[in-house]
Amino acid sequence: MWTQTLLLALLGLAAGAEGQQRASLRRGSERGGRCQYIFTVESPAEASCPRADGSVETESIRERLSLLEALVGQMLGTELPPPAAAAADQELAQLRQERDLLDQRAVELQRQVEELTLLRERCTQAQPPQQVQPRPKPTSSLRGPGSTSVPGGRPGHVFVVETQTLHPFTKPHFRSPEGCGELLSVEQPVTHGKADTMAGKYGVWFQDPESAGLPYGPETVWRIDAVAKDVRQLFAYEGMDELRRGFPWKVLVLPESAESTGATVFRGSLYYQRQRSRTLLRYDLASERIAARRDLPHAAFHGQQPYSWGGFTDIDLAVDERGLWVIYSTSKAKGAIVLSRLDPASLEVTRTWETNIRKNMVANAFMICGRLYTVASYSLPNTTINYVYNTDTGQSQAIAVPFHNRYLYNSMVDYNPANGKLYAWDNFHMVTYDVKQTQTSGL
Repeated sequence: MWTQTLLLALLGLAAGAEGQQRASLRRGSERGGRCQYIFTVESPAEASCPRADGSVETESIRERLSLLEALVGQMLGTELPPPAAAAADQELAQLRQERDLLDQRAVELQRQVEELTLLRERCTQAQPPQQVQPRPKPTSSLRGPGSTSVPGGRPGHVFVVETQTLHPFTKPHFRSPEGCGELLSVEQPVTHGKADTMAGKYGVWFQDPESAGLPYGPETVWRIDAVAKDVRQLFAYEGMDELRRGFPWKVLVLPESAESTGATVFRGSLYYQRQRSRTLLRYDLASERIAARRDLPHAAFHGQQPYSWGGFTDIDLAVDERGLWVIYSTSKAKGAIVLSRLDPASLEVTRTWETNIRKNMVANAFMICGRLYTVASYSLPNTTINYVYNTDTGQSQAIAVPFHNRYLYNSMVDYNPANGKLYAWDNFHMVTYDVKQTQTSGL
C-alpha cells in the first residue's frame, strides 16, 4: 500500500514541477505474476531521447526543414525547394518593378496622346478644311521592273528600278549666289530635340532642301534613330515644334534596313546605304517604295573605312547647292576620302574626286558649294573644321574654323542648302548651326 502511495506522490511532484506536462499511470502483472505499477511523464525540453549516433537530432532538423519548405511553398502557391523559392522571390520583385515602370510609361503616353488630340482639335477649329489639290503630272518617269539604260549615261551601263514616277519639285529657297563661298565661321549650336531611348544615342535628322511638295512639305522634319540591329523606322514630324514636343506625324517602315548615320533627304526621296553592303537606295517618300538602287563601285563598307568615331560610317551621303554627293573610301584610295557626285534619279556616279584627307582621321564631313569640309573631333567640346577640299580646283587645304560639340558625342553633320544651316546629332540631341561664308569663290 505504501508503494502505491509513494508512486502517486512522485507522480504528483513530477506533474507539479513540470506544469502542464502530461503524465500517465498504468498497472499490470509482470511475467512472474507480481503486480506492477508504471507511470510516464513527458520531458518538457526534449522531443526524443538522444542517441549516441545523433540520428534523432538529424531527423529533427530534417522535419524542421520540411516544415519550412512547406511554408515557403504555401506562400508562393507551389511546393518549391528553398533555392528555387529565393530565385522566384527575386524574379517576382523584378517583374513588379518592371510593371511599375510600364505603368508610369503608359501614364506618360496617355498624357501625350491627350495633348496631341487637344492640339489637333484646336488646329481643326482654327482652320477650315481645305481641298487637297491633285498632284501635277510627272515630268518624267522610270519604267520597270527590270533593267533599263539611263539617257545620257555611260553606254551599256544599266540600273534596276521598280515602276515609279519622279515627282516634280519646287525651286528651293537657296541663299543668293553671293553668299555661296568659303566657310568663314560656324555659330554655337541650337538644340531642337532629344531622343528619349538608347536607340537615339546617335542618329540622323534633316529637312528636304528641295521638297517635292505633297504629302511632305519643306517644313517636314525627318529622323532616324541609328542604334539598332535592324534600322528601319523613319519618323516624320510636321515641323520643328512637333519635333521638340516628341509628336511624330507619321512613322514609315523602310523595306530594307539602313546602315549608320549616312542618310539624307533630297527631292522627295530618302537616300541611304543598305545595311552590310555598298548598295545605295533611293526610297520614294510619297509612294513608300524603293525607286532606285545601285552598288557604289569599290566602296568600303561596314567598318572597313569609317570616320574616327566608328559607327559603320563608311558611306556618307550629303547634299549642297550643286546636288547629291557621297563621301567614302576604297581599297585603291587606301583610306583617303573619295568624293563622288550622284545622279539623284538613278544613283549613277557622274564624277569622282580622290582627296588626300584620311577618312579615319576625321570625325565627320559635309558639303557646301562643291567643297568638302571635315570636322576634327566628335568628342572634344571645342574642336575645329580642319580641312577643305575644292572640287573646282582639285586642291585641299588645312583650315581651323572653330566648331563646338556641346554634348560631347557628335555622330552626324550635314548641310542644308535651303536655309544655310548645319544639322548635327550630338549624344541624343538634335542641333543646328548657323554658318557664315565669304563671297569669294576660290581657295
